[in-house]
Amino acid sequence: MTTYRRDRFDGYIAGAGSTSGRRFVVGVWERSPLGAFADVMVAHPDGCRELLAPSEQVAEYVSGTYRFDGVTLVDVVVDRSVRDGGERWVVQAGELQLSLAVGGRLLLATPLLPVRGPLVHPLTARLIDPVARRVMTGVRTSGTAGNGRREHYLAQDLHAVEHIEGTWAGEPVGGLADVAPEPNFGFSSTPRRPAVTRVTTFVEVPR
Repeated sequence: MTTYRRDRFDGYIAGAGSTSGRRFVVGVWERSPLGAFADVMVAHPDGCRELLAPSEQVAEYVSGTYRFDGVTLVDVVVDRSVRDGGERWVVQAGELQLSLAVGGRLLLATPLLPVRGPLVHPLTARLIDPVARRVMTGVRTSGTAGNGRREHYLAQDLHAVEHIEGTWAGEPVGGLADVAPEPNFGFSSTPRRPAVTRVTTFVEVPR
């Protein structure tokens, strides 16, 4: 029988599309087996999926869990600040310069708010997975990942992304758009509507 090591990641995920066709998933992990770090997954207009990772250790772990066509090692810096009553993310990662304006809590966050303490557990993710699939297109909370790994997502809050601006390799990324088509980094996608999700992710790695 296969036994698993369970790794826990606590942090935030920002998912946003752009009118240039690029879709971005920015992870800011405050607590993880790899320490605190940020990374960026980019789905390019031609369908190529790229990981921007701050270290070889992060690149190896993340690319072993999700699907990418390329991995680039760069400094990934995410500055989160409150301005004019709202939160703003400024992301710098190699060729990517990105600014996200985060707005109010979405109505879909209401049932997520009680997910605290002992409820933050893979079993909870498995139980709510059938509901999550129906409520939010492309979103799943429990499934299989790369290299025989299993993964569980538990969202605890959800806020809208209201504005995006920035550049990729000096070219404007355009305005805000839905995260569509799905980037297909893994078995689950971020919400189609651009959003920032407070999340705990469990990755179960075969020993």
